[in-house]
Amino acid sequence: MARQAINIGSSANDGTGDPLRTAFDKINDNFVELYGTDDDSKTLANNLDVNGHNIISSRSNEDIKILPAGTGGVIASAVRIAGTTISSDDSSLININEGLVVDGTLNVSGAATITGATTLSTSLALATGATVTGIDNGALGSSATLLATQGAIKTYVDSQVTAQDLDLAGDSGTGAVDLDSQSLTIAGGTGLTSVAGSQTVTLNIDSTVATLTGSQTLTNKVLTAPTINAATMTGTVTVDSISMADNTITTGASNANLELDASGTGSVRLIAPTTAVSTLTTADIATVGTHTITGQLDAEGVRIKDNTITTNATNANLELSANGTGVVDVKDAMTTVGQTITGNVVVTGRLDIDNLAFTGNNITATNSNGGILLNPQGTGSITLGGNTVNVPSILTAHTVFVDSEMKLGPAAKISPSVTNDDVLIEANGTGSVVLEQVSITANKITTHVSNADLQIDTDGTGFIDVLTDTQATVGSAGGASALPGQPTGYIKIKIAGTLRVIPFYDQA
Repeated sequence: MARQAINIGSSANDGTGDPLRTAFDKINDNFVELYGTDDDSKTLANNLDVNGHNIISSRSNEDIKILPAGTGGVIASAVRIAGTTISSDDSSLININEGLVVDGTLNVSGAATITGATTLSTSLALATGATVTGIDNGALGSSATLLATQGAIKTYVDSQVTAQDLDLAGDSGTGAVDLDSQSLTIAGGTGLTSVAGSQTVTLNIDSTVATLTGSQTLTNKVLTAPTINAATMTGTVTVDSISMADNTITTGASNANLELDASGTGSVRLIAPTTAVSTLTTADIATVGTHTITGQLDAEGVRIKDNTITTNATNANLELSANGTGVVDVKDAMTTVGQTITGNVVVTGRLDIDNLAFTGNNITATNSNGGILLNPQGTGSITLGGNTVNVPSILTAHTVFVDSEMKLGPAAKISPSVTNDDVLIEANGTGSVVLEQVSITANKITTHVSNADLQIDTDGTGFIDVLTDTQATVGSAGGASALPGQPTGYIKIKIAGTLRVIPFYDQA
C-alpha cells in the first residue's frame, strides 16, 4: 500500500477536508505500512529499534545491512564504505587507534604508517623478492628468507675483518698487513721521501731525479723512439748519416745524395727564396704557386727570357699545343710581322681583318658606311657558288651573267650605275626572259604557263597607265563625233577578276 495523504481542505474549517475518522484511518494505515503488525518480519518495529543513539536489531543473530543503490556508498562521519572498500571521504588518513587483528591475507598497495607493535603470525611478502619468514639476530647464515639485525651484521663483519689481512707484492719480495691490528707503511726509496698526514700519503722527489719541468742535464742517455717537442740543440747534431750545424745540412757518407722525400701524397715545400749554386737535378716536380725566375729559363728546347719565348735549338719550330680537346687561348691582342700560315686555321667566334669582320657565315664591314670590294686579279672573275644568290638591297653591275638562279629581296632594286642608262635583261639566242610565270620575248609579254591568264595589277590605289598615241575620231561614218553603227569587234578582258568585253573600231 502506498502512503496516504490526509486532505486538510483549502482553509480552516471550510468543510472540504477529510472527516476526523477518515483522517485517523489514513494515519493508522500509514503506521501499519511503516511498522506492520507485531508478527510481521518485514516491518521496522519487528527488526530494528532506535534507542537513544543506538540502532538495535530486534531479531536474534541477524545482521544490520545498509545497502545503498547503484554505485553509492555508506558514509559514516568521513569514512566511506563502498562494497568491500573503506576510504576517507574528506581525503584524510584513516586511523585505526586500537589493535588490529587480520586473520586473512593483508595486501598493502599504498602508504601505511604503523606506530604500534606489529605481530605477523605468518610470512611477509613484499612486491618483489623473497618472502620474509623471520628476523635473525644470531650468526649470519645462508637463509634466503630471514632478515638480519644490526647486531648480527656487526658480529659477522667484525669476525671477517679479524680473519683478513692485506697481501702486498713488490718487484721483489712480498708482505702482509693484519687489518685488525697492523698498519701499512709506505717508505721512500732512492730520490723519494714519504710524508703521511690524515688520510694522505705524499711522495716527494729530490733533486737526484729528473722531472718534466725541472732543469737537469742528461749525460750518456739513450732515448728509444722519443717524441721531442720544441727542442733546442747546440753544436753539430748527427742523425744517422745526416749532420746539422748552424744553417747547413750535410751528408756524412762520401758522395752520398741528400734526399728530401715527403710521405704519401705530401710534397717538399721550399718556402723562402731558393738558390741553386750548381746543377739541380730533380725527378718529376709538381709545384703550386707563383715562381719567380731571375735570368733565363731553359726547358728542353725552349728558352724563356724576359717577355720572349724562343726555341733553343737551331732552326727548330716553336709549337704551342693544348692537351686533348683543349685550345690555345690568346687573351690579349696579338701582333704578327709578315707571318705565313700553312694549313687550316680554325677560328671560333669573330675574326676581324682590317675593316672586315668574319662571324659565322657573314662578312661585314666594320668602318662606318664602308663597302666590301671583291677584286680579282687580271682576267680573273668572281664566282658566287650555290644554287641561289640573294641580293636583299641594290645590286650594281656593268655586266651580270647569272648561270643559275638569282633572288632579290622585298626591297631589292636593279638599277644602272650610270644616270639615264637602261637596264638590259637579255635572253640568249631565241630564248626569252622569264619573270616568275611571265615570259618576255622581244616586244611580247606572254604567260609562261599554258592557258594561264596574264594579269596586270597595281599596288594600293594606283591605276594601269597605258601610254600610247590617241586620236579624236573613230571613223567618218555619221560625222566626226558619231560612232559607227557596228563595232569592228570586241576585246575580252578581265576587270577585277570578272570577264568583260570592250568594243573596238577600225581607225579609218
